[in-house]
Amino acid sequence: MTTISEFIVRKDNLGETRIATREAPPLKEGEVLAKVDRFALTANNVTYGVVGERIGYWKFFPVEKDGDGIIPVWGFADVVESKHPDIAAGERLYGYFPMASHIVMAPVKVKENRLLDGAVHRAGLPPVYNSYARVKAEPGYDKEMDDDRMVLYPLYATSFCLYDFMKDKGWFGAEQIIIPSASSKTAIGCAYAIAADPSAPKLIGVTSGRNKKAVEKLKLYGDVVTYDEIEKIDASRSSVIIDMSGNGDVLGRLHRHLGDNMKYTSNVGVTHYDANGMGPGFIRERSEMFFAPGHIQKRTQEWGPGAFEKQAFEFWKDAALKSRDWLIIRRESGAEAVKRAWADVYEGKTPADAAWVVGF
Repeated sequence: MTTISEFIVRKDNLGETRIATREAPPLKEGEVLAKVDRFALTANNVTYGVVGERIGYWKFFPVEKDGDGIIPVWGFADVVESKHPDIAAGERLYGYFPMASHIVMAPVKVKENRLLDGAVHRAGLPPVYNSYARVKAEPGYDKEMDDDRMVLYPLYATSFCLYDFMKDKGWFGAEQIIIPSASSKTAIGCAYAIAADPSAPKLIGVTSGRNKKAVEKLKLYGDVVTYDEIEKIDASRSSVIIDMSGNGDVLGRLHRHLGDNMKYTSNVGVTHYDANGMGPGFIRERSEMFFAPGHIQKRTQEWGPGAFEKQAFEFWKDAALKSRDWLIIRRESGAEAVKRAWADVYEGKTPADAAWVVGF
């Protein structure tokens, strides 16, 4: 029998964690057991927990005890046992996994380089999260980029979605794009995409004093200001905000400062999740939560299956290689390493230029 280890959090207190173990159930016909090799942990995973009830992230890997949950992660897994006619042991998959040592999957719609997990409890959830790459069948698959892919692909795919969304909307008529939490990886990915487009408005990054030099060194933003300098941003220019922070005080100050020239705010992440209540001055009627899977589904309907994903993948690969100039990936294994990495990320102690890759 295989023992499954799972990293459990309390939904109302993501810092309260434990490791639980259980025996893997016998496989049914059409199921596979995959061993999760390793996965990335970034602020993106904290966001999954913070908005887990609102968006449904807790539904992917349900647990029995009320109030407990498993944070979803992006990583790689290897099939170790199979009762599926088209999937053999040794298959390597990339996709959305639990913070656990193993997962039982029910592959459906199996294609040469992709499959869906057809587990009953995942029916109705966004397809982008139920889809897994059969990486050995990918043209040009490079195992040396596995860590980059785990850390950056989910973030840079969102970055590319944001870029495409903003461009599709004509930048909302803005003359400048303001990105709070500009040192976050999703923000940097977004800046890579926007800075490469000659038609895009000027980029302004907002970050902490501690991170200002590192953000300036990227040479992606036209201007970089600290949170204390928000009022120095030119309020006479029409602006859109791509917010990675979720910091109510910062957004309230920005909205109040820009006034009618704040044309639109896209709320993306909650890097500063402890300040998620929006402060005075926040303009709700011109602000909206951004949900990347919704944008991908829209493009799939407009462009056909796989067309948008292909563009996003090409963007990710190019941006990931550029990111090697500044990104430090910390790689460890074992249950204690998983606990340590989660605490580091959750408590905001992971530097902006670092990321964790861990596994049981």
